[in-house]
Amino acid sequence: MKRLLIVAHGSRRDASNDEVRVLAEKVAEHLQLPANDVQVAFLELALPSIETALDECFSSGTQEVCVLPYFLSSGTHVVNDVPREIAAAQTKWPDKTITLLPHIGAADTMIGLIANSYR
Repeated sequence: MKRLLIVAHGSRRDASNDEVRVLAEKVAEHLQLPANDVQVAFLELALPSIETALDECFSSGTQEVCVLPYFLSSGTHVVNDVPREIAAAQTKWPDKTITLLPHIGAADTMIGLIANSYR
């Protein structure tokens, strides 16, 4: 079993965190996956943490998790914090696969998205 984990910054504002949860539901629907196969985690200020989300995935039998940093630029969180969390989880779960995907801002489709928003 393989899952997608969308990692966002997290906010003190619950509505912002809920936006990420709704996004995950829509991604699962778009990919025609069970809702549980697309999870969310937050780096700070909201739950679940990356560690907790990965623990829940692997404890339930998931063999592979693809982690998508939901960040627009490659700042400290993308370059250092998320990889550090993944490395710690990989040590805890050495028999599982964790794949770190490029952050969302690095996607080629961002150019079209921004251009279409402008039009």
